[in-house]
Amino acid sequence: MKNNKVILALLCLILTNITFGQDVAFKVLVNKGKNEVKSKEGWVPIKTGSSLKSDDELKVSDNSYVGLVHISGKPLEVKDAGKYKIVDLASKVSGGTSVLNKYTDFILSSNNQKKNNLAATGAVSRGGKDIRINLPKPEFSVVLNNTVTFSWETENTVGPYTVLFSSMFGDELKKIETSTNSVTIDLSDASFANEDNIRVNIKSKGGSITKSADNDYALKRLSKADVNRIKPEFNEVKSALSDETPLNKVLLAGFYEKNNLLVDAITAYQEAMKLAPDTQDIKTQYNDFLIRNGIKPPPIK
Repeated sequence: MKNNKVILALLCLILTNITFGQDVAFKVLVNKGKNEVKSKEGWVPIKTGSSLKSDDELKVSDNSYVGLVHISGKPLEVKDAGKYKIVDLASKVSGGTSVLNKYTDFILSSNNQKKNNLAATGAVSRGGKDIRINLPKPEFSVVLNNTVTFSWETENTVGPYTVLFSSMFGDELKKIETSTNSVTIDLSDASFANEDNIRVNIKSKGGSITKSADNDYALKRLSKADVNRIKPEFNEVKSALSDETPLNKVLLAGFYEKNNLLVDAITAYQEAMKLAPDTQDIKTQYNDFLIRNGIKPPPIK
């Protein structure tokens, strides 16, 4: 048994090296500011998705930020301005898990898709003339975690807003008044006890209401069978990303999206943007996520 574990660990390391490339130490998952990387060709602007090799050098400008993922799967944030040798940054990394590399590659490959290439999870515009909630179609609105954060967009409509949660039979479960365009709820709250399917609607002070193609938004608890199926890997990922950082939230969003937990992915992106409100790269990644999953219509060309 012990020998099998050693062999498995070696195989994971070999596969990780193949995925990242023999000389690659990090991949750039989040970038804010005019940061640069120095390779044999000289200094060039760094971009999200870039690979940093061991003999490269990173230059972080003032008030900037770089979110990296090491070849071992360990995330690393670089916030302080200055120059860093990649080999020195790599020496600070330990205790990573290679499972995160799968989600790093998934996020980067997804972000490289054409913006109008909507996924099969509802490649239609759900927008109306009033309020559009950034939630997927009901059949894709399953939720793993209790904490749910989502936002909405409006056309010629202003708050305050009333967010109404009700049962599938129309019974009111909870009502929240807010002047912002987002809300956070806890599904472990007594208001949602014994409710596996929760309808969501929003009304503005001016009378505008939610509009969608099917005129319905919902939150659905993930079945126990699916929870048990996904829990082992989820616990591994969650343990590796225990720190409350924007980079970790983006990685969690990748895990959720790849496992079709779109509502949890939305929550993770919302938390990342709250932790780093001035990081445009995260906002862009979130917007691309909404478009490719058919939650938000692509921009009109």
